[in-house]
Amino acid sequence: MTDTTQYYAHAAGSGHGHVVEATTYEGAAVAFTERYAPAVDEDDAVRIIVQPLDGGAEHCFVVHFDDGEVEPCG
Repeated sequence: MTDTTQYYAHAAGSGHGHVVEATTYEGAAVAFTERYAPAVDEDDAVRIIVQPLDGGAEHCFVVHFDDGEVEPCG
């Protein structure tokens, strides 16, 4: 059994987010995107900011809706 962590995730530029459970930061970004369908940009992608509820570091990921690719924000 894999341990999950609770993360707070929100779309970049949005003050509204949700708590999601995942095993990784990247997994939390994908879970947030799948559950809450944030608005995409002109490249059919969205930037998701993720931080564990226990106060760990914040991470940003770009989730591409056209091919499902997830990458760190650059």
